[in-house]
Amino acid sequence: MSGLDVNLVLRSTRVVTPEGTRPAAVAVAGGTIDAVLPYDADVPEGARPEDFGDDVLLPGLVDTHVHVNDPGRTEWEGFWTATRAAAAGGITTLLDMPLNSLPPTTTVDHLRTKQRVAAPKAHVDTGFWGGAIPSNVKDLRPLYEAGVFGFKCFLSPSGVEEFPELDQEQLARSMAEIAGFGGLLIVHAEDPHHLADAPQRPGPAYADFLASRPRDAENTAIEGLIAHAKRLNARVHVLHLSSSDALPLIAAAKREGVRVTVESCPHFLTLTAEEVPDGATEFKCCPPIREAANQDALWAGLADGTIDCIVSDHSPCTTDLKTPDFASAWGGISSLQLGLPAIWTEARRRGHSLDDVARWMSAAPAELAGLTRKGAIEAGRDADFAVLAPEATFTVDPAELFHRNQVTAYAGKTLHGVVRSSWLRGVRIASDGVLAEPTGRLLERDR
Repeated sequence: MSGLDVNLVLRSTRVVTPEGTRPAAVAVAGGTIDAVLPYDADVPEGARPEDFGDDVLLPGLVDTHVHVNDPGRTEWEGFWTATRAAAAGGITTLLDMPLNSLPPTTTVDHLRTKQRVAAPKAHVDTGFWGGAIPSNVKDLRPLYEAGVFGFKCFLSPSGVEEFPELDQEQLARSMAEIAGFGGLLIVHAEDPHHLADAPQRPGPAYADFLASRPRDAENTAIEGLIAHAKRLNARVHVLHLSSSDALPLIAAAKREGVRVTVESCPHFLTLTAEEVPDGATEFKCCPPIREAANQDALWAGLADGTIDCIVSDHSPCTTDLKTPDFASAWGGISSLQLGLPAIWTEARRRGHSLDDVARWMSAAPAELAGLTRKGAIEAGRDADFAVLAPEATFTVDPAELFHRNQVTAYAGKTLHGVVRSSWLRGVRIASDGVLAEPTGRLLERDR
């Protein structure tokens, strides 16, 4: 161990490390993992022991796709409620998306406004994406220098007028600017022309909504994004992939050395179009939840590394915006608190391990964002942990969720994996549904 004073030792028969799951004792000093020791290692004098028995000690999850909507639409969500839900669900670090708040994070002044609002409310460590819109190319470098982790853009309408989409010329211009200073562009990739040409039938039928957001919209947008990234040697990330048809395009681009990464989300990996009742707009998101065969292919893409990570795309709203009409209802699924058990339930059924889950939901998102102190249980990282009882089950009760509006597509589902506690830099921030006072820090990109 180092010369620092170890003040905490966490012990479990199942500790998920980069080298695999094994019995271990994790020594913590000053909020940092000091060493990962044999399970029966002596506890240093003055250190407090915590023994989790057979519950699994995971690295704290990193969620790089969260819409907190604060300030401006705090009736939809907020930093206090979102970060409490995150902590209860084993997420210890999140990155906030630049839209659905007022103002959006498209200038340095807007970033500072959001940081001031978040600072006293964050129960988990919190960072920020900037936004790329048609009018702010000049603001991208200053935002990057101010510490945002990268830039989000839309290729089709975002749903809010203050965050307009980029056309292909604007996309190329913003991408070139961001590539010039080594930044990352993250993209909602749906082609607006394919969306405009798709049948648009209002009403409660999920089949009609699914037809209005065809796979070709995603496939075409991703193909164009890859072409721009290849030409500009830019680093790009595909958000919330739902169309498995795009996987061969992405795999080929990666083999060619195009700097493209991809995420998917719990709802695409655990819910299917076949199970969505008509009028049940708690299941509405864009792009949409697709068929079971498509889901199987997404899991295959995770297994072979074409899809890099799993993040929530937590996109909440007030209950009145979830009207029974799929055409007019707000599109977004709230899953901060439920992502880990939802994914573990399906992963275990498909023969995957918690090592896989930790890689997809902690290590890979941390790497995407350049969070070098997050994402793994190893010496030198922040002492961020989730303690999971993987064999335990629970039935989702919306009233027990911590996000502001208790609307969830998972209501009534029985899930495997109960989050017993979450730890941030060696401090227990959530325990069996009881939350501590906020101790989260605001994060900036490592320079």
